[in-house]
Amino acid sequence: MRIPHCLSVAALLFSGSVGAHGLQGNDAPPPVVTPVMTQALPEYPGKEMLMITVEYPPGGADPVHRHDAHGFVYVLEGSVVMGVKGGKEVTLMPGQAFHEGPADVHTVGRNASKDKPAKFVVFLLKDAGKPALIPVP
Repeated sequence: MRIPHCLSVAALLFSGSVGAHGLQGNDAPPPVVTPVMTQALPEYPGKEMLMITVEYPPGGADPVHRHDAHGFVYVLEGSVVMGVKGGKEVTLMPGQAFHEGPADVHTVGRNASKDKPAKFVVFLLKDAGKPALIPVP
């Protein structure tokens, strides 16, 4: 695991969330993003896997964003609402999963509850060294 890289990814994710929330006028509390590991994939030159956990406080939400990666979400606790541009919103419970592709714009990512936290793990298959989160205006 490359700790400095993970910490820089966490800083990018967090600063992107906070900045985008402010720009959009969204008063929802931002998520807490924690890096778990980054792993180069030698069988796929130039690719890496990034694993993070995301915790939404009650009423928490993400800004509109994209990942330029394949993203796989697996809900651990609570319930979350996910959606991409042109798709239907889905409410996920613990044990359920969601996928978004490299071209998808993640338009909905929020805690389904106003009084209980939610937590999920995200696996991103992405280009090595590229940002994990790209804010969308």
